[in-house]
Amino acid sequence: MSTEGKGPVRRRDAGRSRELLLDAAAELFGERGYDRTTTREIGERAGVDPALIARYYGGKTQLYIAVMRAEQGDAAPADLLAPGRLRELLDRLARRGPGPVFRAAALPHDDPVVQDAARAQLHDRLVTPLREHFTREGLDRPQLRAEVAVAAFVGVVLARNGGAFEELAAAEPEELVALVHELLQGTPGR
Repeated sequence: MSTEGKGPVRRRDAGRSRELLLDAAAELFGERGYDRTTTREIGERAGVDPALIARYYGGKTQLYIAVMRAEQGDAAPADLLAPGRLRELLDRLARRGPGPVFRAAALPHDDPVVQDAARAQLHDRLVTPLREHFTREGLDRPQLRAEVAVAAFVGVVLARNGGAFEELAAAEPEELVALVHELLQGTPGR
C-alpha cells in the first residue's frame, strides 16, 4: 500500500503520553476525586486520546493507583515529626488539595482495589514512618499512636480544605505547622 499523498506518519511518544495522562489524572483526582473524574476529562486535560488510559494503565482504577504511587516517589518518606515534613505536606495539599490517599483515610472507596491501594499508600507514607519514630522513642503501642496521630493530621487537612472552620482555613502555614507538630508530638501515657 502506497503512502503517497498522505501526510507524514505521526508517531506517538508513549512515554510522554503516559506522563501527560498521569499528570492530568493527578490534577483531576485531586480536584474532584476518583468518582467525579472521567477518563474522557483526563484525556482532554492531557491532550491525548482517552483510550490510551486503557492501553497504558489498564483502566481508570489502575491509573488512580499509579497516581498514588507516583505521588510517593522513590525515597522513603520521613515521618510527620521530621523537620520540614509537615510544612512540605501542608504546602503540597494547599496547592493540589487532599488527594486519594488522604481521602481514603476518611471515606472508604466503593472500589475495593482502589481502597486497598490507597490504604497501603497511607500506611507506607504516613503511619509506618511515624510508628517507627514512636518505636525509637520507646513509646508504648506505637502502631496505635501512629494511627491516631495520622487520623488527627488527616482530619486537620480535610477540615482546613473543607472550609468548615474559618480560623483553621485562614491560619498561616507556619502557625498551623507548629500547632499540628505540638498535637502529634504529645506523648501522654508514656
